[in-house]
Amino acid sequence: MRVLGAAAGGGFPQWNCNCPQCRAVRYGSRPCRSRTQSSVAVSADYRRWFLLNASPDIRAQIESFPALHPQGVRNSPLRTVLLTDAELDHSLGLLLLREVDSLELHATEEVHEKLYEGTSLLQTLGAYTSVNWRPVSTGTEVPLGDGLSYRAFRVPTNKRARFGDGEEEGVVGYRITDSNTGRTLVYLPGAQELTASVRAQLEDCTCLLFDGTCWQDDELIRLGIAGKTSREMGHLPIGGTDGSLKQLSQLPIERKMYIHINNTNPILLEDSPERSSVEEHGLEVAADGLELEI
Repeated sequence: MRVLGAAAGGGFPQWNCNCPQCRAVRYGSRPCRSRTQSSVAVSADYRRWFLLNASPDIRAQIESFPALHPQGVRNSPLRTVLLTDAELDHSLGLLLLREVDSLELHATEEVHEKLYEGTSLLQTLGAYTSVNWRPVSTGTEVPLGDGLSYRAFRVPTNKRARFGDGEEEGVVGYRITDSNTGRTLVYLPGAQELTASVRAQLEDCTCLLFDGTCWQDDELIRLGIAGKTSREMGHLPIGGTDGSLKQLSQLPIERKMYIHINNTNPILLEDSPERSSVEEHGLEVAADGLELEI
């Protein structure tokens, strides 16, 4: 598994943000690393790769990882994309893959509809290349290839979709399993609550990549950046008595790390008390370029 990007939408630093974290990474005033927008690639053999979400930074992410470079005149080891939702920071990178001969896209029917009718993104992409849509159904084990399979699961949220009829945003997480080892990666970059149904999907997994968007629920409000809480935007905050850190630290998972980290989150600062708290509770903070053999 390769973390191509670990930041939330806008990346770190975000181009129009001057929050304390963005200032620190721009000017080197505190220890921290820049990050591109959230995406992960998985492979069973280091030759054929499957992409979990396609961020707007996908070109730079591919160039930074030699395993994704073309081996012939015009080809790619990356032909399959799995989407967790229809957010632009998870899907806009599809347009940057338009030069490929064909693209296999796994997405739920509601995500496909939003990207086809709501944003017309898939209609635009279809003018350049063949898009083979594979409808995602939750609770079903689906073979990807090379011994890898996935099972999608519903992630409850009351966040309203930006496109379409304004209904609730459709969000799924993925359990990626290697049949050769039986070991499993769970990719969950957006989670509003750790409900019993979501917790059940984390059982027996080897590695968990979990939503690390905000440290505090009112983080963006305190900074004067937005008028919504983290939960209202569909993300469970890390800190607090009912935050994800306290809940996840109790789960017997070999590797647990935060991904999809917003530029305002103090865990990005390696000398912050929030970062220390995450590590003391047995969790990690994902960074671009991190590779794990699961």
